[in-house]
Amino acid sequence: MRELSPHELPEAIDRALTRTSILILPSDRDGAVTEVSPGKWAGPVPAPALILFTSGSTGKAKAVALSADALTTSARATERFLSGPGDWHLCLPVNHIAGFQVELRARLAGRAPVRAAAARFTAQSFAAEATTLLERAGDRPTYTSLVPTQLHRILEDDAATAAAARITHILLGGAAISPSLLERAEAAGLAIVRTYGMSETAGGCVYDGAPFDGVDVTITEAGTIDLSGPVIADGYVEIGADGAITPVESPALTVDEAGRRIMHTSDLGRIDSGVLSVLGRADDIIVSGGTNVSPHALESGLLPSWQKAGIEEMLVTWVPDEEWGRRIVALVRLADGGGGVGAEDPQESAQKLNALDHGMTGQLLPQLVFPVAEIPNRSIGKPDRQAAARIAADLIARDANTHTGELPVT
Repeated sequence: MRELSPHELPEAIDRALTRTSILILPSDRDGAVTEVSPGKWAGPVPAPALILFTSGSTGKAKAVALSADALTTSARATERFLSGPGDWHLCLPVNHIAGFQVELRARLAGRAPVRAAAARFTAQSFAAEATTLLERAGDRPTYTSLVPTQLHRILEDDAATAAAARITHILLGGAAISPSLLERAEAAGLAIVRTYGMSETAGGCVYDGAPFDGVDVTITEAGTIDLSGPVIADGYVEIGADGAITPVESPALTVDEAGRRIMHTSDLGRIDSGVLSVLGRADDIIVSGGTNVSPHALESGLLPSWQKAGIEEMLVTWVPDEEWGRRIVALVRLADGGGGVGAEDPQESAQKLNALDHGMTGQLLPQLVFPVAEIPNRSIGKPDRQAAARIAADLIARDANTHTGELPVT
């Protein structure tokens, strides 16, 4: 096993695609990409080209094995969907499939990506890097891949927004995307392409609700999304102490009688006129007062009206409650001004915001609203709902202690 420096990664990608080595991405963004011999593969031939770890948003991270064919099929499908081979900007961590795919697409297109120099994404750094990308590209199309949190920051900065508007296409995924965010981006002239996919599908495989050629999307009786096609992972694996890589069976990844690999996701979905809408995760559903509440549906439905009241971002979570079982709580990041949210009682803030014209009926709305400096996210920008629940519980405890004169336990 050999650790690679960032400048060694492009040629290592070539070796992995020609099946002369296996790349292993680190489980966190601070780790190094490693390269091992295909001889470490203990499963059926051929060996995978890439092994990476899932985000762990629903539990322990899993190691996923992707073939060279799955990776290149995904990359070429992206080129066909967009405007052909072009110049890429990389501002996502390369240990996740979205960041790795930027490296791969750039390699296949014949030119290294413009890589983010700073560890922390800012609108100012994006503006500088996008300018470099545009100046270098000439007549070639330009692309970048973002998560919603990054797009929020870009739209808050005039220079970054102007630079983003000159990029040919901007892939946006990794987390739920609010309609209001898309409206702001469209008004600013940004060419956004919404992506849906995961590590097990070699990255995004559904763009703007339409699946790649050869990718089939079906909705199960339970309302969850199944994906099949040439981009699906070979399976999950375990990496032993001796470096041996062994396949692991899982009900999430199966093969049907026709030999098609199928990814059984936990995402809820709906297909209308051939267009897929992702409605959130089945395991995120909150049962409150005997009613199933989708945090994703609440966020998408409420945010357009809440933003007019000074709310920039929101994340719905819950806390234990004797009466309701689980009480719905919203964490919000305020825009400048904030509409008075945070200057009043959390329950009063919720009542004020819920009274706005959002058109939502028949659902439980947040009963408490707390402002936070940052919405909790995982490294790739996915909402961290487990962290949000802990933060909400802490804020409720501190609020109660403030009103009783007691000091919070730290």
